[in-house]
Amino acid sequence: MTKNKFAILISIVSISGFSQGMLLPLIAVIFENDGLSSSMNGLNAIGLYIGILLISPFMEYPLRKYGYKPAIVFGGLLVIISLALFPLWKTFWFWFLLRLFIGIGDHSLHFATQTWITTVSSEKNRGRNISLYGVFFGIGFAVGPLMTPLVKVNEAFPFMLSSALCFTAWIFTLFLKNDFPEQTAEANNFKETISRFSAALKYAWAAFLPPLAYGFLESSLNSSFPVYGLRLNYEVSEISILLTCFAIGAIVFQFPLGILSDSFGRRRTLVTILFVGFACFLTASMVEHTFIGLAICLFAAGMAVGSTFSLGVSYMTDLVPSSLLPTGNLLCGMAFSIGSLTGPYLGGLFIEYVNHLSYFIVISIMLLILGLIIFISGSQKIQKEVNSVPN
Repeated sequence: MTKNKFAILISIVSISGFSQGMLLPLIAVIFENDGLSSSMNGLNAIGLYIGILLISPFMEYPLRKYGYKPAIVFGGLLVIISLALFPLWKTFWFWFLLRLFIGIGDHSLHFATQTWITTVSSEKNRGRNISLYGVFFGIGFAVGPLMTPLVKVNEAFPFMLSSALCFTAWIFTLFLKNDFPEQTAEANNFKETISRFSAALKYAWAAFLPPLAYGFLESSLNSSFPVYGLRLNYEVSEISILLTCFAIGAIVFQFPLGILSDSFGRRRTLVTILFVGFACFLTASMVEHTFIGLAICLFAAGMAVGSTFSLGVSYMTDLVPSSLLPTGNLLCGMAFSIGSLTGPYLGGLFIEYVNHLSYFIVISIMLLILGLIIFISGSQKIQKEVNSVPN
């Protein structure tokens, strides 16, 4: 992969991150101001992740047959059109449908770029390359929430701005030279597809837990926390800054953690950051009424757990044979979407019905449980079995 190709791929991913980072808090604030309940607000947010799950079983065969570029072009175009249609009709189910289409487009784009990068990266620099992928997505995601205050100026403007930026990045993908993943026999056979899913889960199940946790964390923070923050009497501008603190923390430490994982091992790095994230969110629950204290906690939490998705992908790549990399990347995306589906709705239910506990307690407990599972998962034995499987 040339430097120019890599630059184009991570650029379009950063714009996609910007759109997602903007969309979750923006719509949450709009619906909260319109008086929609927090549980229904969370329900609308899961449209994006339902789209990811719906398209996932049908993505591997087209990618193997047509290559990476068509999947990226299709995904980017679907996101651009969907974003531009938001101002057309402001209703709960129309916006839910648009979010579903954005989920399909985003997953197509991410699946293709992620698989492309992991396939051509050597083992010694895989963590670094995936962390750069995560950094640029994180940069976009960090800037996205800063668009939320623009809702006071014009509700349509943030959607149109995001669509225009996505279109600008999408143009450059048309100049990419297409490439294909490693082919396997009977790749279009449904039974073979199920067999590949089963094999990837057998060898790398522990690697799919961090993307699942990150999906829960990201979607919950960006769709449920704005509602919770408003009820803590924070201003919309303050909420967007707090979300950006988490995203910037993830950006600051994403690349160093990728390099550290190349040197010290993905599993050891994952367990460490999950326990640190648990401590950060537990502390956040104690200082949530103090803006500065909460900002510091979210920044520190971002530094720790903002890399869980990219490290999970790198860990998966270490564990599965090269022929299963598209399947593994697909399952990472599905795990992310399952976590993302549960995050907004459970967060909304918690905010609506639980008044005596902090919202951050839910996240801290989830990170603690995940860290313990990976710690005792016996990954050393699993990796030994995988290394014996012929590619």
